[in-house]
Order: sequence, then structure tokens, then C-alpha cells
Amino acid sequence: MSTVNLPVPVSFEFFPPNTPVGSDKLKTVVAELAAVRPEFFSVTYGAGGSTRDKTLATVKDIAAMGHEAAPHLSCVGSTREGLAEILATYRAQGIRRLVALRGDLPSGVALPGEFRYAAELVAFVRETQGPDWHIEVAAYPEYHPQQRYAKKDLEHFVAKVKAGASGAITQFFFNADAYFHFVDAVRAMGVDVPIVPGIMPIHNYARIAQFAARDGIEIPRWTALKMEGFLDDATSVRAFGLDVVTQLCRRLVDGGAPSLHFYTLNQSALSLEICRRLAG
Repeated sequence: MSTVNLPVPVSFEFFPPNTPVGSDKLKTVVAELAAVRPEFFSVTYGAGGSTRDKTLATVKDIAAMGHEAAPHLSCVGSTREGLAEILATYRAQGIRRLVALRGDLPSGVALPGEFRYAAELVAFVRETQGPDWHIEVAAYPEYHPQQRYAKKDLEHFVAKVKAGASGAITQFFFNADAYFHFVDAVRAMGVDVPIVPGIMPIHNYARIAQFAARDGIEIPRWTALKMEGFLDDATSVRAFGLDVVTQLCRRLVDGGAPSLHFYTLNQSALSLEICRRLAG
């Protein structure tokens, strides 16, 4: 794919591969996605830091290819000393971009550690590392699945920004109105940092529907019914999914979204095709 000119910047998210073969494949994916000149590539971090070393290795691989890499860092189950060690490692690697999250405890672990909320992690990074880090936090246009009250969720988001967040990346969604409403609501509360929509290409509808059900994300009924009607017709699922997600991206860009962040599931084809259509 030749280099394309997109209407807004983009970025891409990966999870750390578990095998050498997966690592080699991811390097190929990074090289392919580089055609759209992304701002950065982010790398997830397992519950309680369970993929810490793999996250670091993946970030180092991406940086070695000449691209900006942003590791995720979660605080639940962590200590101040442990997080300081991780941040020192990233600083030594020249990393200055971070996605700061509350995160989840590993299964079977009861103690939350020294941090309860992402706002505390953001404040810790600012206190110990200074102003030269770009810190992204999570946003939930349809509100956090563990939060019963929308107002409380908005207040938690504002707290993360006030603690020193540079910007936010949202949970994936398929309802553009939810994003625009969320942005308007937090702007009214004094938040002025960029809020980037998280985009999930539909690689496998059953898997995406499972993610959505788990995280309280609405898939429009007409979309779900049509997808379910395709059954095992992978070609039709792919074509329709591309149309749905491209249309979503166009509406977000037209409505003023500052950039787009793609959850790639370590694949390049669908994200590249959506970018190509946006550039067309």
C-alpha cells in the first residue's frame, strides 16, 4: 500500500505477542501500517502487569523500527516502587508517551495495591517524571461498565485530566452520538484535552459482539441483525463491517474528532482498508 494522506492523524494498538513467531508477524504488521504515517503505536499491558516484560520487548521492537511507541501502564495491583522502576526503564529507552489505566487485578488476586484509580497513576507519573511525558487516559463514551451512574463516570474522567493527562483515547463504540455527547459533557466540565475515538474494525463479529457485551458497548440492532444473518459468510461479514466502521469514522472526522485510534488485534488489513477509504 502506498503512502496515503488521511484527513486526521491515526494511531494503532497492539497486544504483546506470546511467541517469537507472533513477534515476527507483528513487525510485519507495523511495517504495513507505517504506510499511513501513524502518530504512534500503543502496546497493552496485562492484568496486574502480567505482560510487563513482553510489553517492554514489543515497545523496544517498534521503537527500533523508527516509530513512536506508547506502552500501556496499569496501576491496580502495583506499588509505587514497582511503577517507579517501570517508568525508569521506559525513560532509559527514550519512551515519553504512556497510556495510563486503572487496569484489572489478575484472576485470584484480592489486594489492589497502593493505587485505586487511574487519576492516582497520572498524578504519580507527573510527580516523579515531570512534564515531558505525553499521558493518555481512557474514556468511556457509553460510560464505564462498572459505573452505575453516568455523572460519577464523568467526574472520574475529569479527575484524570486534572491530575495531568495530556489526552484521552476512548473505549471502542459503534454509536457516534455517544462520543459526541461525551465530548460535549466533559467540555462543559472544563476539559479541553483531545479526546480520540477508539475504533474497532470488525475482524470477527462473534468476538467483537462478545467484547461489546462484556464492556457494555451498544451494537446497533440493525447492524447486529444483519451480521447475524450472514452466519458463516466471512466475505459478507468483512465487507459489511468495513462499510459500517468506515461510515462511523467519516462521521467522527466530520464532527471534529482530532484523530482516530485503531484497535488492530495485531492485524493490519482492515485498518489499512478503512484508512484507504478515508483518504479517498
